[in-house]
Amino acid sequence: MLSSWLPSLSQHFLFGALAVLAYVITTRSRREPRAPTTAIAWVMGLALLPYLILPMYLMFGRRKVRPAQQPRPRRTVAAAHWASDLIESFDLAPPSLCDIHLHADGLAARDGLWDTIASARQRLDVCTFIIGKDALGSETVARLAQRAREGIQVRVLLDGFGAMQLPRRYFDTLREAGGEVAVFRPLFSLRVTGPRNLRNHRKLVVADDRLLWSGGRNLAGEYFLGKDDGEPPWIDVSYTIRGGVAAAAAHQFEQDWASVRQKPPRSIAAVHELHHGKAAQFLPSGPDQVEDTAHALLIDACFRAERRILAVTPYFIPDDSLRDALRLAARRGVEVTLIIPARSNHRLADFARTRAMRDLAAAGVAFVMLPFMAHAKALVVDDSLALCGSINLDLRSLLLNHEAAVVFYATADIAWLADWLQALAAKGAPYAPRPPGLLRDVAEGLLLTVAFQL
Repeated sequence: MLSSWLPSLSQHFLFGALAVLAYVITTRSRREPRAPTTAIAWVMGLALLPYLILPMYLMFGRRKVRPAQQPRPRRTVAAAHWASDLIESFDLAPPSLCDIHLHADGLAARDGLWDTIASARQRLDVCTFIIGKDALGSETVARLAQRAREGIQVRVLLDGFGAMQLPRRYFDTLREAGGEVAVFRPLFSLRVTGPRNLRNHRKLVVADDRLLWSGGRNLAGEYFLGKDDGEPPWIDVSYTIRGGVAAAAAHQFEQDWASVRQKPPRSIAAVHELHHGKAAQFLPSGPDQVEDTAHALLIDACFRAERRILAVTPYFIPDDSLRDALRLAARRGVEVTLIIPARSNHRLADFARTRAMRDLAAAGVAFVMLPFMAHAKALVVDDSLALCGSINLDLRSLLLNHEAAVVFYATADIAWLADWLQALAAKGAPYAPRPPGLLRDVAEGLLLTVAFQL
């Protein structure tokens, strides 16, 4: 009996060894750094289930795509912050003086969105993960179509995952009006545009390269005033910015649009710089960047923080390096407070987060559990820096997705976000960690092996 199995086992082990060898060669040739947990998950899967995992690795295994080459922008604000120096070292746009309006609630965010769409005189560029099949989504498409009829160049870039939730005819009125709609990495397209698991999670509406509406909100009812069925809205935060940050966002949109259309990107004309306003800096993150920009900024911020780190995120699955940075910050006396919903819209993410939460809570990190869904992504470090955008504190956002955020340097903006976060935290309850049972501990460990894909 055993002798009859030996040829099959030998073939299986040989194929597994070849699959692991393929992983090693491709990782080394691409020079792709990976988190240890991610590397272990791929190697174990390739060794044990090579027939299943090898095709998955070939389809989804890449973490970086070839970054677009761009000239180093000219600095317009005097160097005064470690974060701006770090971000500029990634060959990203420097900070600039801008007019900034932060949106305290969904009504202000919706009004800011409508104003941005109405303000365009030449072009409107929209990048979003999801457009809702609801009243808010339909109104957005209708307003974009009206601007296209008025002669404005309108382009909408929708992520492939979000596009699956809509019928193709959803954008017919916009296309008939002269607008363009493109899908970023369609999940079932035969065209090779990059690994299908690297999603575009950026939320940008840019008018004339000068005015930016952005933040954590998708273009659907639950992110603004609530769903059509009366369900209350999720808590989120967004902003409109006029100035150099908008030009940097327009440049990023051009790179994303060109990657889909497979054409050279449009060059962004020099935007008239404001000589007043508050300093801010655009921070794109993702596979198209040479470094993991947001991840690097967060870790550096943890080690530089002196008094407090205050953050909100709907999903919390940090990698080992970010978890260690947060833990060490708390151990040296920094007040670290993380605000998360007690129950998010992703139950697997809720289950996977608990191991890191127990570890960090034991080191002095305070978790505030909200009794409602909060989709906001924002962070404040001391009184010197704030970050707000589409970036969740999880492995997918930090190491896989195409993301975008804005770094705020002005005291007024940092104080606004800190007050907003503290008011949000006042509505929650402290996290009380409980030791896991054997089955839960094992289940958490198994789930964390694939957490980088959640």
